[in-house]
Amino acid sequence: MINEQIRDKEVLLIGENGEKLGIMSTRDALQMAKEAELDLVKIAPTAKPPVCKIIDYGKYRYELARKEKEAKKKQKVIEVKEVRLSPNIDTNDLNTKMGAARKFLEKGDKVKVTLRFRGREMAHMSKSKYILDDFAEKLADIATIDKPSKVEGRSMVMFLTAKR
Repeated sequence: MINEQIRDKEVLLIGENGEKLGIMSTRDALQMAKEAELDLVKIAPTAKPPVCKIIDYGKYRYELARKEKEAKKKQKVIEVKEVRLSPNIDTNDLNTKMGAARKFLEKGDKVKVTLRFRGREMAHMSKSKYILDDFAEKLADIATIDKPSKVEGRSMVMFLTAKR
């Protein structure tokens, strides 16, 4: 809230240089801001009394946006990458999929390993669990099991996370 939008009777006023000017009526604080040709901005609305500061509002918004942008740059977004397998996968195909998963894990992403069943393969779901177990075992040097394998509809799913 700025200038006339502030409806509180009293505010704790902070000057343009950061000095505490004390508790005063909103009207007096607004008058001081106008004399300095700046804006009265409510900084802490939940405080008792609310804290207002005399500053250039445009510059204040610019600084906030810049800080927010800087914080976004520093954070790492973890994506979930998916590797799909089938119960009758061949060794070389499995190794290729493992290489892809290893690449994702080295980048810091999570890997969702999905073992998909079709038709008659549904009857032998429990016998195919070893494929996921082997997959996790071979990637054990760089990954840990985040969520163990479980059946979800027509597929068996397991999540792997990179070791830190």
